[in-house]
Amino acid sequence: MTIQVGDKVPDIALTTMTAEGPAPVTSAELFAGKKVVLFAVPGAFTPTCSAKHLPGFVGNADAIKAKGVDTVACISVNDPFVMGAWGNDQSVGSNVLMLADGSAAFNKAMGLDWDLSAKGLGLRSQRYAMIVEDGTVTHLAVEEAGVFDVSSAESVMSEIGRASCRERV
Repeated sequence: MTIQVGDKVPDIALTTMTAEGPAPVTSAELFAGKKVVLFAVPGAFTPTCSAKHLPGFVGNADAIKAKGVDTVACISVNDPFVMGAWGNDQSVGSNVLMLADGSAAFNKAMGLDWDLSAKGLGLRSQRYAMIVEDGTVTHLAVEEAGVFDVSSAESVMSEIGRASCRERV
């Protein structure tokens, strides 16, 4: 079952690359008491992810954070070394937190995994973006397979603020 607006994000162990090497971070730590924009890509270094999705969030990170967002994070079913290398390749710096979901545990728990084994790619994440406030999903945009639209940085920016208002109504 896919997570929905109003649901709590499951507490799953993830990994991020630091200067000292891979470091664990739980989703509970990531979201607790914060407003986070999390976007997911099917894979690091893939065409749409590298040409459009990640660069859109890197380029708009300051504008997103100016709207009251504490953290912008990218998650993919890759290991932390790949996510770290991709972040370096894309000049992410401190703009976007790069998260590795190496075994797809987070995306499976969210109901947003995508089996691409028939194409030789194994289990991946669907392309999506969400706004999470203190662990609760306030906005979720999942792309149709092969499409890049509703999970873009620009689309998410237009939802920031609206998502919080809908939750309070």
